[in-house]
Amino acid sequence: MNTPSTYSPDTAVPLDKRVFGARDLFSLWFSLGVGLMVLQTGALLAPGLGLSGSLLAIFLGTLVGVALLASVGVIGSDTGLSSMAALKLSLGSRGAMLPAVLNVLQLIGWGSFEIIVMRDAASLLGARAFSEGSLFTNPLLWTLFFGALATLLAVSGPLTFVRKVLRKWGIWLLLGACIWLTWNLFAKADLAALWAQKGDGSMPFAVGFDIAIAMPLSWLPLIADYSRFGKRAKSVFGGTVLGFLIGNFWLMSLGVAYTLAFAPSGEVNALLLALAGAGLGIPLLLILLDESENAFADIHSAAVSSGILLRLKIEHLALAIGVICTLIACLAPLAQYQNFLLLIGSVFAPLFGVVLVDHFILRKRSCDVVPGLLHWATLLAWLGGVSTYHLLANLFPDVGATLPALLLAGLLQWLLGRKH
Repeated sequence: MNTPSTYSPDTAVPLDKRVFGARDLFSLWFSLGVGLMVLQTGALLAPGLGLSGSLLAIFLGTLVGVALLASVGVIGSDTGLSSMAALKLSLGSRGAMLPAVLNVLQLIGWGSFEIIVMRDAASLLGARAFSEGSLFTNPLLWTLFFGALATLLAVSGPLTFVRKVLRKWGIWLLLGACIWLTWNLFAKADLAALWAQKGDGSMPFAVGFDIAIAMPLSWLPLIADYSRFGKRAKSVFGGTVLGFLIGNFWLMSLGVAYTLAFAPSGEVNALLLALAGAGLGIPLLLILLDESENAFADIHSAAVSSGILLRLKIEHLALAIGVICTLIACLAPLAQYQNFLLLIGSVFAPLFGVVLVDHFILRKRSCDVVPGLLHWATLLAWLGGVSTYHLLANLFPDVGATLPALLLAGLLQWLLGRKH
């Protein structure tokens, strides 16, 4: 018998099994908006934009991004389908296979990055607390530990994770860690001087906006995997917006401020050392444990997307993908992932511009659609959006590419879809 956590990707969750309310979704998306990778993404903006410019870019990018993210979440609650299954209504049953493959690849990449970030931070904390050569400073040990933890959470499914772990106590630990790091910043840094300090101009504001908006938009291809368990569209939208906006803006802003105040070199290890120095590393440890929740979401949703392509149980796919992510993390060094974030935006932001217009404007949220094999008009609109993104990014980088590409793809879908 199916439970809310084990419905196949193509099976709509029945109305009486949709149990997530606004509080559940707030807890989930606040948690997913918080993490070491979010802090380090904020650090990318710090040198070029300074504190004031970075905060403005982060606020605007996150605000626009979460509005789009929550709107796609409503599609999940309307249909009861997983993200990739819901795409069949817009792209066709064959057309949805391409984004499913791309989503699996990018989620494996994200899952591996998350494990690498956790490994490096845990090794650093271990080196501060124990002698060199201690078991707790062994990167391989931490890689295997965090890979196993994230895989276990992914196999358990979203219902168990959100209601039994995150909502009961995880959210409170995270709030405590964020407040602790914020208090430490106000106590030790000269924020007035940092605010007056301008960026060095190495990053255009539009690129900073694109990086900030890429954080919520990176979750577009998987939000319906969780919002399909939502009771009402209003709760899905409100809980998602409030949770991710607060968490992502808070942590990215801390990443900027800690980098400028305590790690002016901009090196990742310098930032981690500054964070570890706040309260004997306890806040960093709590955020480090939260990072496993981000890896959980990546691995679980990669399994759900794989379920569109392979007729295997989600639990088995999650186990296999968790092992793959762990192996990649064992072999790959932590590299600059700014281009990785922007590449995700180039593919999925236009796709969901198309999907949002199709669902809310052309179909008026109707789910009584029998998808064909390929919906060529939708695929052309998507291709037009992706092409626009790369054209703007390469020729007019100061303009920004993510939002114009999404809007153009949506406009093309509206024009082409009206003719069919």
